[in-house]
Amino acid sequence: MKNILKLLTLTILLAMWVGVLRAQPGPPPPPPDNPVPITGIEYLIAAGAAFGAKKIYDKKKKIN
Repeated sequence: MKNILKLLTLTILLAMWVGVLRAQPGPPPPPPDNPVPITGIEYLIAAGAAFGAKKIYDKKKKIN
């Protein structure tokens, strides 16, 4: 009778332990490949800023 009680107790504890292990969260999802794509408008803005800066630089150089 004691052996059956020990076996039953061990089985219940093992079942509870397996339940706790299965309740753990899984791994996080992978990050997206490219969350903010750079479209053509950003390149145009950067090119316009560079062109404007060069024009200002050349104008100041010509005056001096």
